[in-house]
This record gives sequence, C-alpha cells and structure tokens, in this order.
Amino acid sequence: MGRYVVRRLLQAVPLLLAISVAAFAIIKAQPGGPLAAYEGNPDFTEADRVRLEHAFGLDQPLPLQYLNWLGSFLRLDWGYSFASHQPVLMLIGERLPNTLYLMGTVFVVVLLVAIPVGVLTAVKQYSWFDHIVTGTIFTFLSTPTFWLGLLLIIVFGLQLRWLPLGGMQTLGASFDVGDRLRHLILPVATIALVQMGSHVRFLRASMLETIGQDYMRTARAKGLAERIVIMRHALKNAAIPLVTIIALDMPELFVGALVTEQIFGWPGMGRLFWDAATRSDYPVLQGILAVSSSLIVLANLFADVMYGWLDPRIRFS
Repeated sequence: MGRYVVRRLLQAVPLLLAISVAAFAIIKAQPGGPLAAYEGNPDFTEADRVRLEHAFGLDQPLPLQYLNWLGSFLRLDWGYSFASHQPVLMLIGERLPNTLYLMGTVFVVVLLVAIPVGVLTAVKQYSWFDHIVTGTIFTFLSTPTFWLGLLLIIVFGLQLRWLPLGGMQTLGASFDVGDRLRHLILPVATIALVQMGSHVRFLRASMLETIGQDYMRTARAKGLAERIVIMRHALKNAAIPLVTIIALDMPELFVGALVTEQIFGWPGMGRLFWDAATRSDYPVLQGILAVSSSLIVLANLFADVMYGWLDPRIRFS
C-alpha cells in the first residue's frame, strides 16, 4: 500500500505541472487584464501603463512569467494580489476557514441524509417512499443552484422572515452560536439539496445490484438478521460508487461553492475566486487553481485507497 501511494504521488507531479501550465495559459489568454480598469481614464498615461506592467511583471515573456511564478510558488511565496496588494497566502488563509465551515457542514448533512435514504429506497424498491424520494431528488437535480438559492431567500428570508438573507453573522452583533447557525441554514440547504440527489441515486443503484448477489442469499440462509445483512454485507460492497462521488466532492471542502457563496455573500474561497476572476487578479486565480487541482489529485488517490479497504479483491500491485 505504501509503495502504491508513493508511486501515485510521484506520477502526480508531472500531471500537476501540466495542469499549472494550462491554467496559467488560460488565465493569461482571457481578455482585459489587471490594467483594464484604467482604460478610458484620461489621467492614465502610457508611462503609467509601462510602469505598472513592469511592477506586475507583465512585460516579460509568458514562459518567463510562468517559471518565475512556479519558482516562487514552490517556495511558498504565492505573490501579491493585483487588486488588494495583499499576499495571496494571507487572502486564502482568511477565506479558507469560512469555506471549511460551510462546505464541511454540507458534507456531513449530505452523507447523514443520503446514505440511509439511498439504502431505504433500494430495500423498499418501487414503494411509495421510493417513488416520492426519486421524484423529489430528480426535481432538485434539475434545479439550477442559483435559482434554488434565490427561491429560498425569497421564501424564507423576505416573505416569512425566518432566516437571514446572507452573510455569516449579523453585522455588529457579538458572537452567538444560534445566530451563526441561522445564517448557515440557507446556503447549506441550497448546496445539499442539489448534491444529495446524485449520492442517493448512485447508492440506490449499487445497492440494488448488490442485494441480488449470491453471497446475500447465503448470508440470509445463515440466519442473520436482515438489518445485519443489509448494513454489514450489502452496504459495504455497494459503497464503492459512493466513495467515488465523495472523493470528487472533497476538493469543494477547500475551494468552496462559487455560485452559492456569491448569492449569499459568504466570504469563502468561491467568492474570492469570483472576485479575482472579475478583476483579472492573476496571482489569486493561479493560487486557487493550483490548490484545487492538487486537491483533486489527492482526492482521487484517496478514492483508490478506499476501494482496496472496501473490496479486499482489489490489489495495489
């Protein structure tokens, strides 16, 4: 197992380098640039443009810009934001706890609801419960996240006035757990209702396939209780597709949900990425993309390791 993990990590190095090159090229190819905000300003002269391009390193050839960025990145010097002139690491460090707080709650809520619901819909196939759950999750799966978030704001924030419209806490108020939880409900519900559908459907399909296997009939023939047969034998073998979905969701714990954070004014990584993209803030964009791509590679490695734990027939040779 250890040799397999080390080999996969070594294989990830050229992949991450290729991703960083592609991300750097795409960011540089976008129209505008960090100096676009000064266009049309009569007080902004050509000398000012040349001076700022030199200060930001934009007057260098693209390969040299990339090599300078890569060297600084590996030394944990991720540069400074073009917009706020603050260190990129500090900006990410300020937003990362907020994203972990939001997306971690979403992660737990989705798993706590999706696993039992997915198992029950498989065990009670074609029952009224299965039909209701299937119809409901397909409705949320086909609902755009931004539309669902706005709908929840209108209903529970504007009309009923039960919940706050956005933010992490009431402005000017002292720290209060109840207030933090009330601000958390709407963004968590928006993300969880959309994500839950895929988890339930994958687990249901995998459970239905597992329940019909010969070893399940053998387990029942031994006299084991149905609950033990389902939870100990069926669920563990049916969890492999769910592990894949969970692994793909794990990077969101750190990079956030762009649309939801923007709608609810949540000061997390997703909103930081959006603000940097609208301002062509290259260092912040490159830093966030580098973190997200690294997390995706590690999440896939985590999924492969979990496959071996769930199914002993899988060997890492």
